Amino acid sequence: MKIRCPKEPLLAAVQTAGAVVPARSPKPVLSNIKFEAGDNGVVISATDLEVGIRADLAGVEVQAPGSVLLPSGRLLAILRESAAGTVFEIHSDGTAAVVKAPRSEFRLPVEDPLEFPSVAGFPSGPCFEISTPLMRELIRRTVFATDNESSRYALGGVLVELAGDRVIAVGTDGRRLAKMEGPCQIQGGEAAAVTPIVPARAMQLVERCLGAADVPVQLAMRADASEILVRTAGTTISARLVEGRFPRWRDVFPERPEARRVQLVAGPLLAAVRQAAIVTSEQSKGVDFSFEPGCLVLSGRSAESGDSRVELPIDHAGETVRIKLDPRFMADVLRVLDGGTTVTIEITDPQSACVCLTDDGYGYVIMPLAAD
Repeated sequence: MKIRCPKEPLLAAVQTAGAVVPARSPKPVLSNIKFEAGDNGVVISATDLEVGIRADLAGVEVQAPGSVLLPSGRLLAILRESAAGTVFEIHSDGTAAVVKAPRSEFRLPVEDPLEFPSVAGFPSGPCFEISTPLMRELIRRTVFATDNESSRYALGGVLVELAGDRVIAVGTDGRRLAKMEGPCQIQGGEAAAVTPIVPARAMQLVERCLGAADVPVQLAMRADASEILVRTAGTTISARLVEGRFPRWRDVFPERPEARRVQLVAGPLLAAVRQAAIVTSEQSKGVDFSFEPGCLVLSGRSAESGDSRVELPIDHAGETVRIKLDPRFMADVLRVLDGGTTVTIEITDPQSACVCLTDDGYGYVIMPLAAD
């Protein structure tokens, strides 16, 4: 194999693929990135056996086809330390790989490419298609609510419901739940509804690989329903699905006609929550939200740090309703929204869940803390 490629696209591709290379693994071959050069260009791939990635390398000149494994960490270091605009030549004779630039040359030991696990490409046939802006929001607004440390393994992933012309993504750790939905399309025929639970790490990798807004994202399942594949901007990400049963999330969004509804702007509310939380501690981490006529009062307290009181004007003329919430959970959702977004907060009493809604299909539920 022999190729020539400028630093910038090569570095970008290696950084993307390197995100799935395990730091430690019982299989040393997984510390490599595989380069495959052919008539149609170069594809690089990496995997940790749970998540895999295949990416087209842009701006490359193939001088001789073939494949080679290159150590991810060393290759990344070589590229980072080179000057901007450097053109690299990479070639292998089967016993070693040479990474050469005009003023430097590195000879690296290589392993047999045949020993590297196969990384799935995107399958032919029907698939679901989602706009890139929506895909970005589906991930940003749900993945933060998952829990990789939970003994309930399904909580470590995002449930993605794909059916007809609608997609719904849900993430939860058992104490809060985030749900985002929007339109999708089916391309290439008919596709049956699917409800995979995608690892949070794979969803974050998809977000990192998203391309321009006008380039759609495609999703498909393997025939045995053990893996989901996502194609975006010349990159295909494959992920083994999370096993286990996902909570009945729809039961968390009950119809509550008696709930008080207050509209607030995300940015000012985030600032108020962060101020009120300054005096809280691990032992006393709750903030009281008091929805009073014309004013939301947030107050925190702890024995070692003192008290806080923050007021925020609101359009509320009803009777006072109080609820105690973990400020971290409220701040988390407000951070993933634009500062000017209007958030409708639904509350009923101090013992029932607080529900946050936006006009673009987003919902977030926080379970209250016990009042003092």
